[in-house]
Amino acid sequence: MPEDIGHILKTWSYDPQNSIRKVIDAHGVEKIQVRVDQGAFQGILQMELDGRPDGKRPHNQAFVLDFFKGKLQEHTDAGNPETAFTLSSEQCEEIFDESRRIYERYVFLLQIQDYSRVIRDTERNMEVFRFVNQYGQKEEDRQNLERWWPYIIRIHAHAKAQIASQNEEFDSAVKIIREARERIEGLGSLSAEEFQVEKKRAQQVLEELEEEISSRRPLSQSEKLKEKLAEAVEIEDFEEAAAIRDQIRELEQT
Repeated sequence: MPEDIGHILKTWSYDPQNSIRKVIDAHGVEKIQVRVDQGAFQGILQMELDGRPDGKRPHNQAFVLDFFKGKLQEHTDAGNPETAFTLSSEQCEEIFDESRRIYERYVFLLQIQDYSRVIRDTERNMEVFRFVNQYGQKEEDRQNLERWWPYIIRIHAHAKAQIASQNEEFDSAVKIIREARERIEGLGSLSAEEFQVEKKRAQQVLEELEEEISSRRPLSQSEKLKEKLAEAVEIEDFEEAAAIRDQIRELEQT
């Protein structure tokens, strides 16, 4: 018999700024829940944190992608070079559906700052992009996911940079962002509108993230001295400025 979730909705009031949470089920498995409020419709979306978001095992595998990678390996092991391994449109659609579910999860994971899982999910979807692009039978299937490369590179870099900055590895975080921006800039051109819009947006968002992380980086001793030097020059305390220059020169030489 279906259970009424009214008691859960009463104890979890909808807050658009705080509508996602992690829970642990009776078996100790961690899940993610999203509170939904659409007027008359009140509800909760739930998904698995690990494995497929819907908890299913397609073809008795953890992921559809794993199943088709196994099929590719079987084809390779059979040693039949006359027939190339390809994915039909129906098979691609099955992979696309799984990729969409993973995308929906990492969007929520990003909001609750579960960056390690964001990295895991974006890397899996990147693998999906490459696999379909290489083995899709039809051109439209091979190109279907290519338009989302700027977005997924941005989200992947965002998560990695945030982890680095949390560990106070600010230079590493900035490097991650700059490499992602270079990678996005180097992407081939696609006529898809989503690709063009997201390519521009990704560069802008990553630039803003770099500025934000850089602002949290503590100043080095040299930078602190240079700030003091600027202040001394501004108030025309040239004797102090000369002393600070000597300190900077000595620091740079060592």
